[in-house]
Amino acid sequence: MSKIIDDILSSLSRSRIFRNRELLLPDYVPEELPHREEQIKRLVEILSPLMRGEKPNNIFIYGLTGTGKTAVTKFVVKKLHEKISNSFIYAYINTRQTDTPYRILADLLENLGSRVPFTGISTAELYRRFIKKVLELKPILVIVLDEIDAFVKKHGDDILYRLTRANYEMGKSKISFIGITNDVKFVDLLDPRVKSSLSEEEIIFPPYNAEELEDILKRRATLAFYNSVVSDDVIKLCAAIAARDHGDARRALDLLRVAGEVAEREGAEKLTIEHVNKARVEIERDRVYEVVSTLPFHSKLVLLAIVIGVNEKKRTLTTGEVYDVYTKLAKKIGVESVTQRRVSDIINELDMLGIITARVVNRGRYGKTKEVNLAVNEETVIKAISEKDSKVASLWDR
Repeated sequence: MSKIIDDILSSLSRSRIFRNRELLLPDYVPEELPHREEQIKRLVEILSPLMRGEKPNNIFIYGLTGTGKTAVTKFVVKKLHEKISNSFIYAYINTRQTDTPYRILADLLENLGSRVPFTGISTAELYRRFIKKVLELKPILVIVLDEIDAFVKKHGDDILYRLTRANYEMGKSKISFIGITNDVKFVDLLDPRVKSSLSEEEIIFPPYNAEELEDILKRRATLAFYNSVVSDDVIKLCAAIAARDHGDARRALDLLRVAGEVAEREGAEKLTIEHVNKARVEIERDRVYEVVSTLPFHSKLVLLAIVIGVNEKKRTLTTGEVYDVYTKLAKKIGVESVTQRRVSDIINELDMLGIITARVVNRGRYGKTKEVNLAVNEETVIKAISEKDSKVASLWDR
């Protein structure tokens, strides 16, 4: 058995595909961010009061996945801190990973140099310690809250309200926020008090087009791969696929990286179109599983209702039909169903994630409705639900 391991490691060690694979990973922030010059300039302008030791306005950054929001924010804040480190300190928190109010406050305190036990202290006590610690600081504190929409949908906006009220409670303005979200309608869900204080300035990140994605990939491929490994045709295909998926640069880079990994495993010397197509299948399967497995309970239930309804009727469903199947499933496992309006919102969210398609059609005198259908592999959806939520999985008996 060890010979199998030795053979694989030996073949990979001889690979001439990757020069530096890490340059294609999602968390890598390059020194150049092409086609985001306007957003960089706008962000620096808003944060410029830090140069005078003053608190800048809070900022909300909108844009679909892979439009450069996180990379630009990290880049600008890091570069500003290198130049004026005495004026401010900053804390970056991805709220999808740090996904409870307790952990957000704990991470903030740890960023400020205070050790916090994993459990055992109330959220109220953590907040009190946080205020006390901030009052001890001389510089301004800039808090970056990434993927804040996912957190609020899960836990509500109480922690945001507390944090945005912190300046008032301290009697001085020492905290500035940068909120990053994939959901352009997210702020509409916030309490008006949180909305008014958190989104003083807004920056929109539009999707990349195919030409911009091609340029980004060429720049990154030059650094990440050995010479002559990646052809222009491979770059163009990765860019075209990502451009169809809302101009997602992260997806384009993932596609190029996984294609390289496929080529490396096969012992190839160059990336081909076939490697890109294989990578696309791998990524789609993994992405759908990850997205579905992290959906809230009722979103999973609505998604399962769509799968069951489409299987039973052998056609697309209307939103009313989805709701009927959903309420029957909820009743079957003894949970209270949400309203039809909320189910309609969930359908829109699933459509935005690319898990389903929800197309508005005109039915003449019967008015308009949405035709709902599954847009991804059914087996992957059921597997993600079955392995992560036994209560919902029990409803699938096929």
